[in-house]
Amino acid sequence: MKRILSALTLGAGLGAAVLTGTAAPAAAESLKVGFLATLSGPPAVLGQHMRDGFLLAVKQANGRLGGIETEVIVVDDELKPDGAITKVQGLLERDKVDIMAGVVFSNVMMAVYKPIIQSETIFIGANAGPSPIAGRGCSPYFFSTSYQNDQNHEVMGRYASQKGYDKVVVMAPNYQAGKDAVAGFKRHYSGTVAQEIYTKLGQLDFSAELARIADEQPDALFTFMPGGMGVNLVKQYSQAGLKDVIPFLSTFTVDETTLPATKDMAVGLYSGAEWASDIDNEANARFVRAFEAEYGYPPSLYAAQGYDAARLIDGAVSMAGGVQDKKSLLSALAAAPFESVRGDFRFNNNQFPIQDFYLVEAVKRAEGKYVTQLVEKVFDDVGDAYSGSCHMK
Repeated sequence: MKRILSALTLGAGLGAAVLTGTAAPAAAESLKVGFLATLSGPPAVLGQHMRDGFLLAVKQANGRLGGIETEVIVVDDELKPDGAITKVQGLLERDKVDIMAGVVFSNVMMAVYKPIIQSETIFIGANAGPSPIAGRGCSPYFFSTSYQNDQNHEVMGRYASQKGYDKVVVMAPNYQAGKDAVAGFKRHYSGTVAQEIYTKLGQLDFSAELARIADEQPDALFTFMPGGMGVNLVKQYSQAGLKDVIPFLSTFTVDETTLPATKDMAVGLYSGAEWASDIDNEANARFVRAFEAEYGYPPSLYAAQGYDAARLIDGAVSMAGGVQDKKSLLSALAAAPFESVRGDFRFNNNQFPIQDFYLVEAVKRAEGKYVTQLVEKVFDDVGDAYSGSCHMK
């Protein structure tokens, strides 16, 4: 794979990748972005997609977001909240980043959110959207280019109701995003939740849980299991003979980060998402083409969210005329001055997106790659359930 930008060195003390734009004459102003992602262990593929999407947009801007020489410091949070706090402190205090971005998992987001916003550093979330920061804990310094955690799960709750599934089992990891997943599903599901099963975050053996599901014989299973957890669950579900017996409804479990490993075992499975590679607009078509050409694999929603995060920064810095006037930059960010790969995109009062949500299906493309594609739009131009509790200070 080609280097994304012209320089790649190791950051002292953080084990971070420091990437800078094409060498240029000294300018009066520069932009430094700290990008935090999970880049090790079984869930590393999620952070890889998010990082690659972000860096693709930086490369397309010739290393100059908003026309300003841009340095991106990529840091692996290792899915360790305490360690992530230490690394964020280094980015804020030693590296003096102008903007923080990224974060895959909600337990990491809950750890680093307050230190970042209390420092009055602008923070662009590119995945995790836990409910506390969308409601009473909202901040004028935080913007999301993804979703509030509950929302994709709400898609599957509505779909399960529309299909007439009277009894479901729900299963998710026992952490903030897992609890948000169950809450989101139940918000739009009109049937009976027979069991709520919570697993350890990072669990890879689901034999005990699958036995419980088989014994319950629900009309469907709804699950949220990102990364390696999802890979193992899909494989074990199929191997246990449940795929053709109990419909498998999911979020962040069957997507372009897991499909290379699950392949045909996941084909035909449905999920809820705010993005797919076949959303019909030119910005999305350009993004998908460029991403596959650059990295050699199909992008996921994590990649799309990372790409939009960098595009948001690019548009806002350009609109504000730089990063020195933070008030102007915050106003520019709130205006969402960029063309999203999702098409319709604007910020709600809590600075999470108002956007469309879809039912998507795992398919195998003619050339052999596995992707998700649109089945139907489930929600049109919706905000999240917590925005009413957000009162910016």
